[in-house]
Amino acid sequence: MSKNLFVTGTGTEIGKTYIAGLIVKTLHEAGLNVAYYKAAMSGNERRPDGSLIPGDALFVKEISGISQSLESMCPYVYENAVSPHLASRIEGNPVNMDVIEQTFQAVCHTHDYVVVEGSGGITCPLRFDEEKIFLEDIVRRFSLPSLLVADAGLGTINGVVLTYEYMEQKKLPLKGIIFNNFHPGNVMEEDNQHMCETLTGLDVLSCVSQGDKNLPGLSAKKLAALFADSFLQPESL
Repeated sequence: MSKNLFVTGTGTEIGKTYIAGLIVKTLHEAGLNVAYYKAAMSGNERRPDGSLIPGDALFVKEISGISQSLESMCPYVYENAVSPHLASRIEGNPVNMDVIEQTFQAVCHTHDYVVVEGSGGITCPLRFDEEKIFLEDIVRRFSLPSLLVADAGLGTINGVVLTYEYMEQKKLPLKGIIFNNFHPGNVMEEDNQHMCETLTGLDVLSCVSQGDKNLPGLSAKKLAALFADSFLQPESL
């Protein structure tokens, strides 16, 4: 079985997939057997044959150079660029936890490290009908430690602290923070780093600038140490 790490964010469109791709790339280039997994993916385009392209998975595959199949990376792929719970209400094929367990475990059995990316922020609903599934249910179900991705700019203190406090309350362990869209020498962004670290007690492990092809300050060895063995918790949904 693999060691695993969950990548969450302060919200959507802040660079979780980009950071997840760099994590996978770093471990892969170090010779480690690493894979990517995302339970549900919205906002995808169609191929000429009408099938949906799992865009985030394709990005990670291309930037990292891993040979993992796209099909194994994400069991639920939707076209509409909305939360998965709403996309499945529009398109059908709602998220099923049994399917997530089966597909995730299959990836874990064939890889030593698995990077698991969330959809949106930690409170994102994956299904909300007669059955209710949130991202945090997946994190808890598989005992996943998490990294928090945040934009380095204005407003990030609030988003980081609120996410941290929520995850603390829910007993979802955070290993640290990664800033995206960082501008070295920017006084406000450097102060944001100081404030986020002070208010959460977590380290900002890397500050990533636009176009970076690696994670500054994070070696493969340091990254690998953030991963943890996962085990299936009793059903709690």
